[in-house]
Amino acid sequence: MQPQAAPARSRQLIVRERRRYNKWVGSQTLEDYALRYTAEKARKYSSFRVANTAFGAISFLACEAIGATLTLAYGFANAATAIALVCALMFFIGLPIARYAARFGLDIDLLTRGAGFGYMGSTITSLIYASFTFLLLAIEASIMSGALHLLFRIPLWLGHIISALLVIPIAIYGIRMISRVQLATQPVWLILQFAPFVFLLMSGGREMAGWTHFPGRQGAADGSLDPMHFAICASTLLSLLPQIGEQADYLRFLPDSRKIGRWRWWTALLTTGPGWVFMGGIKLMAGSFLAYFALNHGLSEASAAEPAEMFFVVFREMLGSPLVALVLTGVFVITCQLKINVTNAYAGSIAWSNFFSRLTHAHPGRVVWLVFNVLLALLLMQVGILHVIETVLVLYANFAVAWIGALTADLVINKRLGLSPASIEFKRAHLYDINPVGVGAMAASIIVSTAAFIGTLGPMAQALSPFVGLAVAFAMAPLIAWLTQGRYYIARNADGLSTRAEQFCSICENSFERSDMALCPAYNGPICSLCCTLDARCHDVCKTNSRFNEQVTQLLSRFLPQRWLSGEYSGTGQFVGTFLLFNLVIVSLLGFIYLQYVAASPGDAEVVGHALMIVFFALLVVTGISAWLLVLAQHSRQAAEQETRHQTAMLMDEIEAHEKTDAALQKAKELAESANEAKSRYIVGMSHEIRSPLNAILGYAQLLERGTARPENAIQVIRRSAGHLSNLVDGLLDISKIESGILRLSRDKVPFAEFLDQMADMFRMQASAKGIEFRYARPELLPAAVNTDQKRLRQILINLLSNAIKYTRDGHVGLAVRYPSSQVAEFEVSDSGIGIRPEDLESIFKPFERGGMPGIQGVPGVGLGLTITKVLVQIMGGEIAVRSTPGQGSLFSVRLYLSEASAGSVSTERRRIVGYLGPRVTVLMADDDPAHRGLMEGVLRPLGINLFAASDGLGGLELASECNPHLVMLDIAMPGMSGWEVAETLRALEAPQPKIMMVSANAHDYSPGGDGNAVHDAFLVKPIDVDTLLERLGSLLGLRWIYEGEEPASEPPPALNASERPPLSARPFIDELVRLGRIGHVRGIEAKLKEMQSQVPESDAFAQRLLSLVAGFDMKGYTQLLDSVREEAGSDA
Repeated sequence: MQPQAAPARSRQLIVRERRRYNKWVGSQTLEDYALRYTAEKARKYSSFRVANTAFGAISFLACEAIGATLTLAYGFANAATAIALVCALMFFIGLPIARYAARFGLDIDLLTRGAGFGYMGSTITSLIYASFTFLLLAIEASIMSGALHLLFRIPLWLGHIISALLVIPIAIYGIRMISRVQLATQPVWLILQFAPFVFLLMSGGREMAGWTHFPGRQGAADGSLDPMHFAICASTLLSLLPQIGEQADYLRFLPDSRKIGRWRWWTALLTTGPGWVFMGGIKLMAGSFLAYFALNHGLSEASAAEPAEMFFVVFREMLGSPLVALVLTGVFVITCQLKINVTNAYAGSIAWSNFFSRLTHAHPGRVVWLVFNVLLALLLMQVGILHVIETVLVLYANFAVAWIGALTADLVINKRLGLSPASIEFKRAHLYDINPVGVGAMAASIIVSTAAFIGTLGPMAQALSPFVGLAVAFAMAPLIAWLTQGRYYIARNADGLSTRAEQFCSICENSFERSDMALCPAYNGPICSLCCTLDARCHDVCKTNSRFNEQVTQLLSRFLPQRWLSGEYSGTGQFVGTFLLFNLVIVSLLGFIYLQYVAASPGDAEVVGHALMIVFFALLVVTGISAWLLVLAQHSRQAAEQETRHQTAMLMDEIEAHEKTDAALQKAKELAESANEAKSRYIVGMSHEIRSPLNAILGYAQLLERGTARPENAIQVIRRSAGHLSNLVDGLLDISKIESGILRLSRDKVPFAEFLDQMADMFRMQASAKGIEFRYARPELLPAAVNTDQKRLRQILINLLSNAIKYTRDGHVGLAVRYPSSQVAEFEVSDSGIGIRPEDLESIFKPFERGGMPGIQGVPGVGLGLTITKVLVQIMGGEIAVRSTPGQGSLFSVRLYLSEASAGSVSTERRRIVGYLGPRVTVLMADDDPAHRGLMEGVLRPLGINLFAASDGLGGLELASECNPHLVMLDIAMPGMSGWEVAETLRALEAPQPKIMMVSANAHDYSPGGDGNAVHDAFLVKPIDVDTLLERLGSLLGLRWIYEGEEPASEPPPALNASERPPLSARPFIDELVRLGRIGHVRGIEAKLKEMQSQVPESDAFAQRLLSLVAGFDMKGYTQLLDSVREEAGSDA
């Protein structure tokens, strides 16, 4: 029954000028809460003051004028009966309107919105109500002008101006000033209102009998009741029905019944709400009697119908002094008209504000509409509204009863039957533009009553046309509500709004009660009902299918093809609708003029009709052009709005992108600043970490130079210090490798128990040196070996144990190991040190972060150990956790999967290499560091390796062409050509290509090589480990190392198969091949063997055997094989 709110499709920004305007509008309305819900805090007046203000609005002398006019025209019987019946009817119709207005704090317009008419549907009723206010203002001010003319002989045209403009200074200040004026003038009005009747009753009431039998100008001679005349009287009186709207405008300030009590609340409501008809009925009867009284005292019928004249006559009779009577008449008429005219002007300003604010989404201020309403009334006064009062009121009554009838039917019938919501929803954000219940019932009522008014339904129906319209409205409202199942009352539910009693409007920045607020998706915040009304940019994104054009399209889609409702046909449809509306208004006005002229001069009907027909067709052209202009301007505006929305959306997207970029830049800036701070801490810590081992290296190096230190001890200290520096650099490189994703794990067979015992022995000594107990626990039964990366596992344990010892002053440090059957090893490193704060348990794993415990800055370190440890554990598929209590110690636990290694050789302690088997190999080294070149000479040449060294890449290429190396070791960063460029050049050579090993400090360029695609076969990062270098070199060249303490085993000369033995014709090549083998000239050997193959094809198998030995660098086997061939040749000879 109630559609859900549509999701927000856009977000509007609130510019400064818009907020300033809405604030100004809000301040214009907060005095008397015009255009909006009357807040609880605004209902501060007492029930008596509110009721007294509303009661003062009944002082209008139009009642006397209407009662006098009807009596003089149709007689007492018809007028009195109509007054009694219509007053009773208006009481029952006005009661629910007054009750709901006072209960919910709503004026008549807001009440109409929620009670069956919808947001834009009530715009029509606002126009009807505004027409009532300036129509009644014109009538009342005309009566006042007559009094001014009678009292001061002021011309009527000037009196009209004075009477109209006099109310502006009072009504401009709203209910506060109006209530003061009503309170001050109430005694004067009541005394002068009832004094004449007290006098007449005391004088015996001689006129009463004649009055009750007065037949009137058109009535029956015997003064009896005539149905037709009664109907005319009743229809005229029914035009006063909208007066309940003015009463409701005051009653909305009535305090809640729970504050003042139900008895006082209902008393104030009944007496001044629908109860206005009691005082109004008295005044109607008073006007009827005083007209008859004045007529009997010599006044003409026209003069007797004017309130100023009739009261002047009775005051003159009562006081006996024409002058005093004239003064009292002036005071009385001016007081009465001032009281009602400020009400008419005030109510009209609210009605016009409501009307135009919805159509234009703008509010120039209630003062503008106050002046506008007064000027309209002044215009009617100048054209003589009193001369056609009867006809005007009957015509107006048809519209008034259509509105009020449909409204009352919804409040009385629909709500009782559950066809409409129990509460009154008045906010634009929750309403359909058109509710067919009220609008449909009102339209049906106006059509039927107008048809009756022009006589199509007969004379009696013509006389009773307002009653016909009232009956239609009462019948149609519940019928339409039943047919539509009440689904057009609420367009969306009031969900998402805060439950706070006071809400803050996101546009005007004023605070309002929750009942006056709605949640606006266009602005992503709460919005007050008035700011919602004034907004022209949101296009009702908060609800779906609720706008007037959407509702019309939805209705027409049931009867017309869909293509007629879109594209080019939509403009035509809008033109037809606008054109018909314009001409309907024109026809109504011309029709009214025609009826007035024909009633005054029936003989001129044909001439008047012909003239008005010409006027209509002339205006038809004007309205057609105007309609097209309006439609095209509307389409142009919509296109401009659509383009603006598109451009705005693009700008908003761009702004959002800039905001994201700015946020990213800000975050990057903060990260950079944080990195700078970390770098500063890192430099300080790194300086300490580097200086300590450097101090030992430099110090012992100086002692060695002076010959004052034992070489063995000095070398051990220097080696340990250099190892410390190497590990420090390796840690930094590990972080870099981890960040770049190039860290690789190896799979080693590690003797688990021996590995753990070595770690324990290492740190037991460190703990003992510091005076700390070292606790070590492991299972007795452990696998002989496990598969893991030995270097990384050692690095993890070293980092954790080093930290535990560093941050423990006294107590203990422990290492506990468990290896359950799941093959998941568990390592626990505990200490009784300073501990870690709870807020630092996560940050200590970040680079350069060491926590904030007191005294931690005095401990050497850079804050990388735990970072590397955590990342290594994660890369190895494990878990790391920490528990700590500040001041008591910490416990780090690591879980790693260490599978048991299969049986086989396990890595053991490395032995010293002293040489290798086979022919001598040639190694070329290119490095710009002379120290490194000297190191390599000291390592390789003692092993029998021919080493050639160059200081740059170009020199290395020249040496390579001369010595034909088996392996080339290249640095990367060298003068001229880089190591990579040299490697690429070597690979491009057609000659036999050597193995290439990159040996460089450029760890970022690390690539293992040897995959067939890379230009190199291996990569070692400086500083190098000599054993690792020799291991890699032996692997690349296929060398069989001779270890210290071993004797090289003598190998028997290789035997030749019969097919491999060389023919006699190949014997001349043997000596040269032997000579080339002695000097290791591989390329020369290859060239000589090719020559032998070409000259002696039968020696191909023999040549292939020799080439295979040379390709494997087995020069010793090559020489032995040739020697055996020569020996065989000598024996054969």
